[in-house]
Amino acid sequence: MEWNFEAGVPIYLQLMDGFRQAIARGEYPPGQKLPAVRDLAVEAGVNPNTMQRALAELEREGLVYSMRTSGRFVTEDANVLETLKKELSDACFEAMYEKLTALGMTEIEIREALDRWLLDRAGI
Repeated sequence: MEWNFEAGVPIYLQLMDGFRQAIARGEYPPGQKLPAVRDLAVEAGVNPNTMQRALAELEREGLVYSMRTSGRFVTEDANVLETLKKELSDACFEAMYEKLTALGMTEIEIREALDRWLLDRAGI
């Protein structure tokens, strides 16, 4: 996974968001063991304590779980994974909605534009 951190946002939060995205995309499938904290920290170019904090928070959210001597794994709970995808897609739709309403589009115009875009994308 490639990491690009932006200034002004705590790194552990950006790490968490990156893992959420990767889990939702299936880059880390349900039940997969995550690499060791130190390996992930080296890959991301962050302090291991920062990586540990991000993973501990993801564990509190239920996206990953620990097995005492085996490491951390991605949850296999379908409800948790479905909720994750819904939250991420809702955030995308919210951002799109805000940008389009800032352009002066109404909800009806947004719906029509999205329908046209999906049809064009499908080649219909």
